[in-house]
Amino acid sequence: MISTTNLRYALLAMALVMAPASFAANLYRYINDDGVTVVDYQVPAAFVGKGYEVLNKDGVVVQVVPRELTGEEKKVLNAQQELEAAAKAEQQRLREWDESLLLRYSTVEDIEAARERALRDLRIRLSILKSNKRSLRQQVENYQAQAADLERSGREVDMARISAIEDIQTEIESTERSINDRAREIEDVSAAYQQDIERFRMLLEVVELRQTLLARQQAEREQEKADPRR
Repeated sequence: MISTTNLRYALLAMALVMAPASFAANLYRYINDDGVTVVDYQVPAAFVGKGYEVLNKDGVVVQVVPRELTGEEKKVLNAQQELEAAAKAEQQRLREWDESLLLRYSTVEDIEAARERALRDLRIRLSILKSNKRSLRQQVENYQAQAADLERSGREVDMARISAIEDIQTEIESTERSINDRAREIEDVSAAYQQDIERFRMLLEVVELRQTLLARQQAEREQEKADPRR
């Protein structure tokens, strides 16, 4: 006895043979609410989100449309994609960093020399700022002393002198901010060069390890040639 499912496929095959060519392009296979596999010329909208297969005129699967992900599954997928993108970006950053180090430096001493040059320039600028700050403070003290002398003599301190003191104090505050910025820059530059040094040393270790392995392999090949019994 022919089962209901086999009968359905037989009728469908007969319909395909008898159908016009324009209707025999693609078929769609999906599972309905009763868990029954259905093959039809279209997928009802209610079942599209559950996924389906596209069959050609010979009944061969040419495309599989997966079911829609749940909200939680989408979150997991998005998180995974973000992690993969971050890992790829980090890998690219390290590759560019390594290439830059190998192009710019030949030894660790080269990096240390570059660090000292960069820090020397920054320290000179910091020293100039500190000197300017001392000079500005001296000017304020001079004006304040003049103002005190005027007050002791019973005369009123002129607005020009008061305004000059305020302007210099504002300039001192600006200079202090610049001093702090330069000090942080010195720390950042020093830390960046130290990272370059550590990374470069690691690269040298990798290169040395590869050379050691290559030398060992070469020695083994030469030994095999010298002793064919091995």
